[in-house]
Amino acid sequence: MSSFPEYLCDALCGYGVDTVFGLVGIPIVELADTLILKGKIRFVGFRNEQAASYAASAYGYLTGKPAVLLTVGGPGVIHALAGVYNSISNKWPLLVVAGSSEDVHRGGFQELDQVSLLSPYVKFSARLNPSNVDEMLYNALRQASLGTPGVSYLDLRGDVFHQKCLRNEPERPRPLHAVKYQPVDLDLEFVAGVLRSSKNVLCVIGKGATNNANEVRQFVKQFQIPFLPTPMAKGVVPDSSALNVSSARSLALRSADVVLVLGARLNWILHFGEPPRWKDSAVFIQVDTTAEDLGHNNAHGTTYSLCGDVGLTLQRLTPLLKEVKYTGVSQELGDKIQANQDVLRAKEDVKKTTGTTALTYNQVYAMVRRCIVDQNTIIVSEGANTMDVARVSFPTDYPKQRLDAGTNATMGVGVGYAIAAKLAHPDKLVLCIQGDSAFGFSGMELETAARCHLGMVFMVMNNGGIYHGDSGANDPSTGTVSNRELASTSLTRKCRYDLVAEGLGCRGFLVENITELNDAFQKALKIAATGQPALLNVIIEPGRQGKLEFGWQNKPKL
Repeated sequence: MSSFPEYLCDALCGYGVDTVFGLVGIPIVELADTLILKGKIRFVGFRNEQAASYAASAYGYLTGKPAVLLTVGGPGVIHALAGVYNSISNKWPLLVVAGSSEDVHRGGFQELDQVSLLSPYVKFSARLNPSNVDEMLYNALRQASLGTPGVSYLDLRGDVFHQKCLRNEPERPRPLHAVKYQPVDLDLEFVAGVLRSSKNVLCVIGKGATNNANEVRQFVKQFQIPFLPTPMAKGVVPDSSALNVSSARSLALRSADVVLVLGARLNWILHFGEPPRWKDSAVFIQVDTTAEDLGHNNAHGTTYSLCGDVGLTLQRLTPLLKEVKYTGVSQELGDKIQANQDVLRAKEDVKKTTGTTALTYNQVYAMVRRCIVDQNTIIVSEGANTMDVARVSFPTDYPKQRLDAGTNATMGVGVGYAIAAKLAHPDKLVLCIQGDSAFGFSGMELETAARCHLGMVFMVMNNGGIYHGDSGANDPSTGTVSNRELASTSLTRKCRYDLVAEGLGCRGFLVENITELNDAFQKALKIAATGQPALLNVIIEPGRQGKLEFGWQNKPKL
């Protein structure tokens, strides 16, 4: 008979689980040690459950199969709720496995009724024991991956680790192939008629279409439809395409009469489908596998909704559109795209900077862009301005190569996402760009990256504060301390995050001008290629001081 930890390890391996993320203690440490001893599944130990949960959620997105998060009970599960929420909101597959107290209702060590806590929010939850492992694991993975992907939870009471399973080997894994479906013919015919009669069509591509890149590319190209990707859908259709209207986003939104929305929600990122960002008369045709998202924030309800796999739906729509050929990007949009791109290039030109020698986001990103190969680079960007500017500064022609705060606009995801990306794609360069505030959420996980020999490059865009930074923040590099009361968004000016990185096993570089940036980045690339992480602490100028506003909604984006 096999011990419970050995049996569970073999069962996970049978379903293709190759990596487990977590932070362990009593009693769950026995399972982690078994994983390591057997050597079939890699265990990546983090410094905080929150970062581990973000890494696991991103790994599920990047690989397309449920990732596994392993934590202790009680506070460990509470800390991991961040990644649970993140996976639910982003529709990413995740399996959470946690230990729990065997002294129920007695005030046991880290006692918490985790099954009751999580059951209302996750797709599946159960308490494992030696007699139900095969059935419960199958159902947990099935629920996490099929339909709308989400989270399953398995609870392990401390006493099960000392028990034996009746079988020596787990049951043969049951197939978990993706189940795809498509809209009915009548709905397809109706929507095709709307598209055939429309002249001004815009295709909005969401991250829900990232697994259907080939079909989306073919559809957009064949019918010459202008398209706009949401931030994490960049690359589903190449950003280099002449049909990409991202550089004239605001004009494209308010010009569209019919909007084909593929795998995206009409949420805050798309301004809820409402005027004045969109025409009051705009018709939204939503295509999604999640029926509950269809008709949400849509003035026409589900009238034009198509529930089904994005790829299959487009394949069925193609012959129904017959010889339709749209005109592509209009002259007005083309002129606006060119004008905005000229503005961006001017911001990136160091020679045109006046009044200051401090670096800016645009200048830093322009230099970095010239040093990387798009096809071989995954960029994780996190932080308000850091992320917003990165979205327009780093185009890509490949899907799932740009990760950011996503649906929840959550800070703290950066380092976890970067570690997950490197584990999922070890041959690619992973570049994690964070604001100094965002870095503070998970900076200790640099030690995790160093310990696991994950060579990647981190950049901290250091402007001394949250959002636009603070020109009056404390500056330890000069020995000056402001006498005024610091703003709520202030952080230490020129804080030495590069020295923190050195102490955590990485190489650190302090960067204050464009020459130092170019030299340090080239060195960082070489260091990362050896398996050691490197961090650039890039001192940039504080932004315009004043009232904070949510720029994504309140002002046009390039």
